[in-house]
Formats: sequence, structure tokens, C-alpha cells
Amino acid sequence: MKELLYLEVPTPNTLAVRAWLQETFEPAVGTAIATVDGLRLEFPHPSAASALPRALSVFVWSLQRTTYLKAYRWGDTPLPQEARLIRQLEQQIHQTFPPTFPELPPFAPAQETIFEALSAHFPKTVTYFQRMPNGKADLERVYWWEKRWRDSVRSPKAPRQVIFRQTEPLPAAAVADSTADPSETFDIVYVGGALGIIHAAVMASLGYRVLMIERLPFGRMHREWNISRAEFQSLIDLGLFTEAEFESLIAREYEDGYNKFFDANNPAVAKAPVLHTPTVLNVALNSEALLKRCGEKLLAAGGTIWDETEFEQAQVGDEGVTVQARDRNTDTLKIVSGRLLIDAMGTASPIAWQLNNGRAFDSVCPTVGACVSGGFEPEVWDSTYGDVLFSHGDISRGRQLIWELFPSQGKELTIYLFHYHQVHPDNPGSLLTMYEDFFHILPEYRRCNLDKLTWRKPTFGYIPGYFSLGKDDRTVAFDRLVTIGDAASLQSPLVFTGFGSLIRNLARLTNLLDVALRHDLLKAKHLNQIRAFQSNVAVTWLFSKGMMVPTGQVIPPARVNSMLNTFFGILESEDPVVADRFIKDRATWSEFNRMALTAASKNPALLWWIWQLAGTQDLLRWLGSYLNYTLQTFLLWLFSWFPGWLNQNRSWVEKTQPALFFWMLAQSYHLTYGMGSPPDKQTVKIQPPVLPEKPSQQVRRPPQAVAPAANRSPVPQSDSSSSLDPEQSLTP
Repeated sequence: MKELLYLEVPTPNTLAVRAWLQETFEPAVGTAIATVDGLRLEFPHPSAASALPRALSVFVWSLQRTTYLKAYRWGDTPLPQEARLIRQLEQQIHQTFPPTFPELPPFAPAQETIFEALSAHFPKTVTYFQRMPNGKADLERVYWWEKRWRDSVRSPKAPRQVIFRQTEPLPAAAVADSTADPSETFDIVYVGGALGIIHAAVMASLGYRVLMIERLPFGRMHREWNISRAEFQSLIDLGLFTEAEFESLIAREYEDGYNKFFDANNPAVAKAPVLHTPTVLNVALNSEALLKRCGEKLLAAGGTIWDETEFEQAQVGDEGVTVQARDRNTDTLKIVSGRLLIDAMGTASPIAWQLNNGRAFDSVCPTVGACVSGGFEPEVWDSTYGDVLFSHGDISRGRQLIWELFPSQGKELTIYLFHYHQVHPDNPGSLLTMYEDFFHILPEYRRCNLDKLTWRKPTFGYIPGYFSLGKDDRTVAFDRLVTIGDAASLQSPLVFTGFGSLIRNLARLTNLLDVALRHDLLKAKHLNQIRAFQSNVAVTWLFSKGMMVPTGQVIPPARVNSMLNTFFGILESEDPVVADRFIKDRATWSEFNRMALTAASKNPALLWWIWQLAGTQDLLRWLGSYLNYTLQTFLLWLFSWFPGWLNQNRSWVEKTQPALFFWMLAQSYHLTYGMGSPPDKQTVKIQPPVLPEKPSQQVRRPPQAVAPAANRSPVPQSDSSSSLDPEQSLTP
């Protein structure tokens, strides 16, 4: 038998496709005979004594809530008008079952519950959210997050103005109306308390007066974080945590992690064994305990936390920045001043949208999942192992779905389902559709009875990505303002987003910020150098592009899995240390080139596949990233002595030329951290205060105040925006 056709029919209604084949499709040649799963087209055979008829078999099956079709020829001899028949079948089935992108159903909270609004459209999603402790509120958050995302993609507008130039001081009467102490100012005001609290705890321990503003109850998380011991060690070396504290934050440490992509339909050259990565994301952290511990360190160092307080705007003046925030419980405003504002609100930050001239992201990962505490049979999954990256089928309705599974505390498992998505107005990417798929196909991925699982909480979010060409192509700062973490839109195409980037670069970021604050180097030209950009990560964004199916484009269903298996098969053949470095964004230029050349020689079709998915424009854009990476590698070779020299001569250079030293320090970090090779010895070490055994107060709520209207002029802003909820997105 010879396979003539394999395609995906983008509908979950496999019965309708089969009925169309049997009842509506009129083949140009051959006699159609209905079969159990499709039809058989028979042709007269010149020899009556032949053992097999001259026939073409067409059949369909269902997986991942979509339909797949294959056509096989019986025998080795081509059938009459075979090519014409295959073209007819392919063309007509695409016309009959085109891709559809359903609109978000209406929801009127005053008239119905979220469960009532969605039950007809997403029945399984409603069923299992009803079984979660806070399911109603969480499903409402999913709905509104998707609605805002859709609106921002389809109707981009100028972003809401949140950063202003302060042309005059606030009126004295306005300051008098505030219940805050007018003499209380801060060195740093953070907005965003997830990744922000880690950074804030370090800066407070260095002696700076720090205020943290967080819109949710402090320490509340809608995602989980995984990391490796080697990466968390940087926080221990920095002095933020002790070894004992780190051990107390570990929810579970698994023995091995698996990376495997479905390859049943791949050509032989694109099949690959399982890639084992035992030290990648193998430590599941108790994220809420981590945040609370950082909060305790911040408070013990004299810092302040205002939770359930939402940032509204900031006015930047010559001597400082004035921040206005709203207490979400009392609906009152609070005014506070500081030397510097740090935006840690995540990828949907209105500050980041305003600063970047309409280019806030290049792609997105719609991600859904859940934390499950029990219900899997023992033989289904051993919780000492994790899935780092896994697919169990080919392209499904224009998406290559990828699973992640991480053991957590006790019998808990955190499961994610996501895909890389090229944002399109007709197809923005749907969280609710992904959730309906999640609940339908989870039993395909891991054999289970959904009704026996204990659903603890959902994990979801849009994770936008930004494809960097060079270290200066994205604005991360303004005068007296800098963005960090996901707000800086740093994304690895494989397993890391802002959390991994922040942890790996925390010493770099805090040391640069410490120098900037001590020497009052707080202009945009200085603060824009405080970034966690890595040239070796920027060059890998083509991997993300290769995992996206452009809207309206039909590609072979196995194409993305074939590409992934080609690369991961090469990683599996490498030394485990090389594979570990590559997935952790530590690969060197020579390693990257060697593996790229190996992939091209092993599977020459790969270059054509990438061109199909990426297109000429993005390939040329990627070439710019690669040339920049090559240049940075040459500079690293040429100036490899420079970081050591600067460290030895730091005291006199900083004392005599602080601005020059700051620039030199930033360039030194580009040669080390920026190439995925941080120095062995940290140049900054903090001494966090001793924590009381039972902190008397976890947070300090802001007093009520009335915010005045201030004289201000707007900072230049972009032509497109998002009205997204400024909470950080989930990190898979």
C-alpha cells in the first residue's frame, strides 16, 4: 500500500466528514463503496485473477478534537487519473470544511452567571470549573481576559496614557488632602508583585527604601513556577536565600523530564527518541511561599507593601516620579513619590505598551491548564517524572498543541496545554476554546477519568513573545522608569519566559540598578541599559516561528512535529550537558551553528519547511539576529579580558567616572550574561535582615486619599494598545 494523501480536516465533527465522503463526494473516476470509516474507490482490473482489487482507500479518524484523513492506494501501480482524484478530494474537502474561528459568546453578569452564559458553547469547561474551589471567579477571569485580548488584537488603539511628564509640582492643597505622610518618599516604587517582589527584596536588602504596589492580595498566584537547582543557586549566591530556605520552598523535585513529539506520521529522517532532561525545570517551587518569603524579607528590610492596590498613572519630573494608585477595596486614590519607578506588571503592562510604539509583541502562547491533586491511577503516571515538552498528535485546527506536566507537592500535578500562535485579527487565539480542548483530550494525553480527578485550581494566560533583533531594539525604560521581567517581553522559544530570565539575570539587573541609583544615573539613556537581553536567546526566536501555523495557510499535519523531532533528535545525540545548556538558554555560538548545520544536512527539507512557515521577511529579519549574535561572539572573543579587568579596577573607575563605569559595566554584562555565560563569581552580595519567627504584619495597606488632577503633559505613545488586565501571564 502507498499513502497518497494525509490531511487534517479542521472540525471535531468526524461523523460529518465521514458522511460527506459517503453521501456527497462524487469522485471523478472509480466506483465508490462505503466502508466503516470512509469509502473505497474501486477500478476495473485488467486481470481477473488478481488477488487484490485496484482500489483507493479513504478513511477518517478523530484525535485532539479534530479530524484526520488519509488516502492509500492498494498496490504499487498508479490508478487511472489518480493525481486528479486526489486533487479533487483535497480541494472539495477544504471547501466543505474550512477553518472556523468562533466568536466569544455574550456574557451579561447582571442577568446570568458565567456558567449559564458558556454552558452551551463550552460544556466541559463549565462542568469542571464548577468543581474548582474558586471556579466561578476564575472562569470569569478567563472570559474577560480573552475578551480584552480579542479587542486589543482586532481594534488596536492608542494605549491608555499612564506615564506623563510633570511640568509643575502638585498643588499644595492636593498634597494636604492626602492622608499619606508627605515627607515619606521612596527610592524605588515597584508596580507588580509577582516577579517584582523578588527584585524588590534584593534592593531593599541593599538599603534602599522600597514600596511594592500589587493589585491582587499579596502572594496570590494563578500559576506555578519550575526551575533547576543550578539556576536557583544564583539567588543563594546573591544572598537572597539560604540553602535551608531554598529547600523549604521546594514542593517537589522530579528525577527526570521527558521531551517527545508525536512522530507516527513523520518521515524516517524526522523521527526521534525521547530526550531526557533531568535538570530542566525539575524543581517545582511553592510559588506562593516563595513570594511570601520575599515579602517578609522586604518588610524586615524596612520596605512597604500595598496589596489590592492598582497602579493608575505616574508623573515623571526632574527630581523624582509621582505615582497614583487606587485602593481596590475603598476605591480611593493614593499618591506616593519616589526616585525611580519599576514596572513588573508583566507582558500586558500598560507602561510597556506605551513605551514601545505599537510593537508590544510578535507572537503569543495561549496557555491553559490546571493543578490536580489526585485521581490518576498509579500505572498512568509516576509523579517522580515530568513532561517538559510533549505532543500526542499532529496539527489540530491550525495549532500544534504541546503539553507540559510537572509534579508538585504531595500527589499534585500541574498540567499545561499551549501552542505557539501567530496573532491574526480573524484568529486572535482563544483561551476558552483551548480549555474545552484541554478537558476533552486530557484523557488522550494521560489515561484518566476526569470525574475522578480532584481539581485544585486553573492555570491560564496569554504569553506574548517579542522577537529581539539586538539589545537596543526594544525600549525598556524612560526617565526614572524601567521595566523588568515579563514587562520587558523577554521570551525563550522553548521553556522559559520572564521568570527564568529574571532569575538567571537577577545579579546583573540589581548590580546595574544599584550603580544607577548611587550615582543618580536615572535618565532613559542610562536605564535602557538595564535589561536581561541575551544574544544567544534572540537568535532562537525562529524556533517559535517554526511552531506557528499561519492563519489561512494549509500545511501538512505532521510538519511541526517533524521539525521539532529533527532538532530534538540532534539534541538527544549530543552530550547531555550540551542539550541542557541549549534548553536553558546557555548554548554557545559554536554549539548553535554545529547543531543547525547538522539539522540541515540530516534533513535538507527543513530549510524549505522553515521558509514556508516563516516567510521571506521574517527569514531576513532572523538573519539580522544571527549576524548580531555572530558579532557579539566575535566581541566576546576579542574582549574576553574586559570583565575581569573591570572587576579589578572597579573602585577607581567608578569613583572618577561613574557614568562611564556604568556603561562599561553594562557592556561587560553583555559579554557574559548576554551570551548565556554569567561570571563564576557574583560581583554583588547582599546581607538580608534576620527575619522574625512570626512577622506581625504581612502587608501595609495604603491609607485612603483623594488624588488631585495634576498639571502634566503626555509622554509619546504608540499607535496600538491593549486594554488587557495588567496581571502577569502564566509561565509554563
